[in-house]
Amino acid sequence: MSWTEKYRPKKFNELKGQAEAISKSRNFLANFPKKKSMIFYGPPGTGKTTLAYVLAYETDSEILEINASDLRNREKLRAVLKPALEQRSLLKQRKIILVDEVDGITKFDYGGLTELLNLIDSAKWPVILVANDIWDKRFTPLRKKSEMVQMKEVDYRTIKDVLISVLRRENLFVDNELLTGIAVKAKGDMRAAINDLQIASEMEDPSKILDNDRNKEVDIFNALRLVFKEKPTESLLRLYDSVNMPMDQILLWIEENIPLEYKAKELERAYDALSRADVFKGRIYKQQYWRFLVYENILLSYGISASKEGVKRGFTNYKKPDRILKIWMNNQRTAKKKSIAQKFAAYVHVGQKRAMAEFPIIKMILNNPEIRRELKLEKEEEDYLESH
Repeated sequence: MSWTEKYRPKKFNELKGQAEAISKSRNFLANFPKKKSMIFYGPPGTGKTTLAYVLAYETDSEILEINASDLRNREKLRAVLKPALEQRSLLKQRKIILVDEVDGITKFDYGGLTELLNLIDSAKWPVILVANDIWDKRFTPLRKKSEMVQMKEVDYRTIKDVLISVLRRENLFVDNELLTGIAVKAKGDMRAAINDLQIASEMEDPSKILDNDRNKEVDIFNALRLVFKEKPTESLLRLYDSVNMPMDQILLWIEENIPLEYKAKELERAYDALSRADVFKGRIYKQQYWRFLVYENILLSYGISASKEGVKRGFTNYKKPDRILKIWMNNQRTAKKKSIAQKFAAYVHVGQKRAMAEFPIIKMILNNPEIRRELKLEKEEEDYLESH
């Protein structure tokens, strides 16, 4: 199970680093319906959705979560949100409506934002809106109508304290300096820090979580988590921009880990998207049609994500692709061959490609020690000739 889900705060005193946001949100509920909606905004991983659930728990309220990115027009919004805002809870005295990813409602907005404003006016229950970026001018009417609650990046010392608490509950130990490094690297993102800690706890050498190469793997791990587990949204189209890894390697990571997440029809659809992405990759390299890169990116992000039938929960320990290791080993085997062919090609004034193709003949010529000296072969290159 994902530690971020397992140890998600349920009470105010468990949600660390957001005292001001907690105070504002409690005042909002106390003064309802002076304002009927409240906006939680701030960077990812700061606890926006979590605070909404904490409020529901602390006030013994039913919470109904709706994702705004699925309700992009007036009709869908009215059909789903209007009944929720009017009907009483069956189990509780109170009710909270949570509208997540509200900043995605205007991407293909066909009256959706206007309808949302109208529905808030008629709401009988508090409405909590969650957004990463709420400062687009189109949201001005929504900001004026709502209580604005900023969720700030969490201080690394607070993150470290939470990581220590998680380790104690898991009966695990991680070096103090490593904990500090994980907390600092998270840059205020509590969720990312806990995910990194869970990855580190399963590594033979947890300190590698902070290495440059490992950082790339952490980036791709989080990217895979978003693609494989979360709902497909337009923001996925920019996901790989923040991953410090070539698209070819990203494709290999996806190929390796699809079977860990998808089954049956999901697997079939995901591999279909992957194969189409590979076709575009081939056209890019063979025909130099670099405009196809956008299609490869769409298929590897939104296409793979849309292959699943719903949001997936739980923790998955994604694997590093075997093909990357095989490609690296093959490159190591051929590196000396290429360098020898390059020197020979320059010496006899032929192309390197021809020298590689005729390498068995060249190897026989290079049995002559004088020619080797003439080409200034290095010891590793001579060793390659002796061993192959």
